[in-house]
Amino acid sequence: MSERIVRHFQEELEQLKQRLLEMGGLAEDRVRIAVQSLIARDPEMVEQVLVGDGPINRLHIEIDNRCFTLLALHQPMAVDLRAIVSAVKINTDLERVGDLAINIAEATTRYLQHPPVKELVDIPRMAAIAERMLRESLDAYVRRDIAMAEAVLNQDDALDALKTQVFRELLTYMLSDPSKIEPALDLVLISRHLERIGDHATNIAEDVIFMVSARDVRHHTGDSGQSTRASEQS
Repeated sequence: MSERIVRHFQEELEQLKQRLLEMGGLAEDRVRIAVQSLIARDPEMVEQVLVGDGPINRLHIEIDNRCFTLLALHQPMAVDLRAIVSAVKINTDLERVGDLAINIAEATTRYLQHPPVKELVDIPRMAAIAERMLRESLDAYVRRDIAMAEAVLNQDDALDALKTQVFRELLTYMLSDPSKIEPALDLVLISRHLERIGDHATNIAEDVIFMVSARDVRHHTGDSGQSTRASEQS
């Protein structure tokens, strides 16, 4: 490729990265608002999440188109090829994070129709971890920082443990008071959505490691040998 073509290609890669970061910021913001609406019991904040899916969906399509155009026109090799393939995967994960924010908002809508089951303690903790994992996985992508990506992977166990703790605690409330079954189930669902957001952040971190080092670490989790991205499809 000529120097001009190479420069243009690198500019397109940089624009792709910036669009992914924009999408990541939107997804993270939607998760934050969805959880805050639950904590504050604020229907207006819930509605803000439910009706705000358009920008993420539009970016999802645009980023995919950018990736496919780069692949078709430049036929990149090695690290540049891995960067574009990883961008396609990250784009999908971020779109699903946006969908999970909507799921949280929908469960919150139902939950707000009932008196509070209990003071919310572990769900805000889960949200903080999930949001941090998402933010740090994107930082690792920007910096091409393998150590930061690996640190994201190491946070997933804490999120899983909190999800289990939430379920066990809410189960005691459901068993002691049948009127709390329906709202407690919505809190369980919200904890599961937050755990899935952590899984998507883990997927992004795995893609960063692959992009930078060509090392596939998708089967690092658990004894089953099943990656988080594979489990999302099951």
